[in-house]
Amino acid sequence: MSAEAATAPAATGAAAAFIALDEQYAAHSYHPLPVVISEGRGAWVTDVEGRRYLDCLAGYSALNFGHAHPVIVAAAREQLDRLTLTSRAFHHDLLGEFARGLTSLAGMDAMLPMNSGAEAVETAIKLARKWGYEIKGVAPEHANIVVAEGNFHGRTVSIVSFSSDPQAKAGFGPYTPGFRAVPYGDAAAMRAAIDDNTVAVLIEPIQGEAGVIIPPDGYLRSVRKICSDAGVLFMADEIQSGLGRTGKTFACDHESVMPDVLILGKALGGGILPVSAVVADWSVMGVLKPGEHGSTFGGNPLACAVGKAVVGLLETGEFQQRAAILGAHLSDRLVGLLGHGVMNFRSRGLWAGIDIDPSLATGREVCETLLRHGVLAKDTHGSTIRLAPPLVVTPSDLDFAVDALTASLRDLAR
Repeated sequence: MSAEAATAPAATGAAAAFIALDEQYAAHSYHPLPVVISEGRGAWVTDVEGRRYLDCLAGYSALNFGHAHPVIVAAAREQLDRLTLTSRAFHHDLLGEFARGLTSLAGMDAMLPMNSGAEAVETAIKLARKWGYEIKGVAPEHANIVVAEGNFHGRTVSIVSFSSDPQAKAGFGPYTPGFRAVPYGDAAAMRAAIDDNTVAVLIEPIQGEAGVIIPPDGYLRSVRKICSDAGVLFMADEIQSGLGRTGKTFACDHESVMPDVLILGKALGGGILPVSAVVADWSVMGVLKPGEHGSTFGGNPLACAVGKAVVGLLETGEFQQRAAILGAHLSDRLVGLLGHGVMNFRSRGLWAGIDIDPSLATGREVCETLLRHGVLAKDTHGSTIRLAPPLVVTPSDLDFAVDALTASLRDLAR
């Protein structure tokens, strides 16, 4: 569609009106690009002015299967006519099936359904502390969890308490104690930070918000061994990296590592509604008793119907294979930009963090220019941009994206 993607001017007309309405009535907690999307199919979206764009953000991986995937939409539509919510005060006919499918996919015993990714991380933190007190024997109120610098696990008060991003953390104290941060990718520092009161290590197998930071080879295996040797839980936040994004079902699979606790979200909701989950064996999950944790909407019938459809799509391995093959194509194309406005890039499957020469432009400026060339992307940490298109993209779509990036860098160099 390279010839069809019209240049996107500054927001005018209907787009400007929608943006003005947002600015007047919605909190300014985001700084969106000046585009107003009204429709999406597959990897492409259309704005209120009729212009089409290749979506290379995919809802931060929530849209791994693209916009309006027919299997997921059909599951949601069918369930909408039957039952959408009961609360966990009662059983319904889909939770057990969803739980069985997801735990089988993960190779674990049990799952606890939640809604947003941040809720799942908070759930995992509570689970680890409870396990530490009841199973490991840590003295009450003394549990600590080791995390990695550069992390992004959500935006609740407890989570930002161990963030190293001033923008996410500053101004929200007092902060929740019980966390200690070490450099990401440094197994020796991780080992040194663990003491008798440590109950878990919480890391992203690949740090997404930090710029698709991939740890050194063997790091995940080292973390697994460190946790096993120390008798602490290895908790992997695969909210962005999991469910096919990296060319494997989970990013931990690249090193054949099994965490004790798997934290999932984003793509689990198929791009339709928030669905998240914590997955673990009963030796860990069994510490939670009725009334100790829950969520009104967690595990609702509509979410389970969508989650079941997502698990079904992943069971075939098709999307994992697509991410691996198309990711190699994307990486091959990005190599040609090194030294031409791109200083470095990191990629794993259909996920890339691209470091733009800061003397040329900021990441925001690149994304604004990409918008004019028909591609939606997101910047992070100054001059880094991220590409994470839906796994339904085609090779020609990826060529369109890289050609648009090439043209954008050329425009900015003038």
